[in-house]
Amino acid sequence: MRNGFTTGSCAAAASKAAAYMLLGGKKTDRVKIGTPAGIVYEADIEDITINEGEVSCAVRKDSGDDPDITNGTLIYATLSLIYDGKKEVIIDGGNGVGRITRPGLDQPVGNAAINSVPRTMITEAVRDVMDIFDCEDSVKVIISVPGGEELALKTMGPRLGIVGGISIIGTSGIVEPMSTKALLDTIYVELKQLHEEGAVIAVVSPGNYGLDFMRKTYDYDLDKAVKCSNYIGDTIDMVRELGFEKMLLTGHVGKLIKLSGGIMNTHSKEADCRMELMAAAAIRSGASAETIEKILDSVSTEEAYEHLVTEGIETKCFECIMEKISYYLNKRAGEDLDVQCMVYSNSRGLLGCSPLAEDYLNEARM
Repeated sequence: MRNGFTTGSCAAAASKAAAYMLLGGKKTDRVKIGTPAGIVYEADIEDITINEGEVSCAVRKDSGDDPDITNGTLIYATLSLIYDGKKEVIIDGGNGVGRITRPGLDQPVGNAAINSVPRTMITEAVRDVMDIFDCEDSVKVIISVPGGEELALKTMGPRLGIVGGISIIGTSGIVEPMSTKALLDTIYVELKQLHEEGAVIAVVSPGNYGLDFMRKTYDYDLDKAVKCSNYIGDTIDMVRELGFEKMLLTGHVGKLIKLSGGIMNTHSKEADCRMELMAAAAIRSGASAETIEKILDSVSTEEAYEHLVTEGIETKCFECIMEKISYYLNKRAGEDLDVQCMVYSNSRGLLGCSPLAEDYLNEARM
């Protein structure tokens, strides 16, 4: 699969081209920059505007084979001179680049959402050109993304407290298709924000499945929970690393039943033994052979649960399941972190919870 280049690489390339035109006075329609990954990025320059004391140009984002919503977006750099003799590169965000409103992100509150690595790339690219032309004054760089505010609504930015546009990001300068690391990095950032804002309990959920149940039953909006997708084990590790002492995991039985077998990545490609685990708990709860067979033949955990109800062992069965889930969650968490869990279904609501789960939820709501 083909790699692409980050918004940070695009911003740096556009800045370098604009610097050549600002200081050299000649049109530049192609530049090369190095990326932290060691790959050279050769970018075409578009929409060049040269005015007295100011140059603007753009690089079109190429995300490679990654399904990135910013693919094809123009990333602009507008450069101007500040005659102060300080030889600095001053970077800020313009139209379509977000602003930080919550602590715990790469930049402090109030700054443009241009992360540290892109800032370094932009600075180095512009200074290289400043050195060529012996520029002793400062250069102001404004990065903008027309349409960025609308694009941001399709990203995690607003949830993270980034308002008014997208982030200029990238740690390697390249985009790797469907990066698991990128998802784990997002989970970590959300958890870090919670911790820095003073949260005592990390409330985590695989997703918004069960949103209505949690809102109606407990007056809790799952959108406030950190979404961990299938990476429950990795998320527990992050929660512990960040210094939380309490964690509450809430989720649909279809995913969380797997935890009763010690499975910490709940993606179906990793493991799918939902019916086997429910059948094992049913056996311990005195289910008949006929019920066990029906559970094993079920196509969903919701269907399997109805067979437990018919047998009259659903409560006993889920006490067994929750005991196993609690064991494996806290085995992963270690001594410094206590993990409680709530498991629900769409049709039946709460199926089971560990002893302190509701207390943790009430504490998190305060």
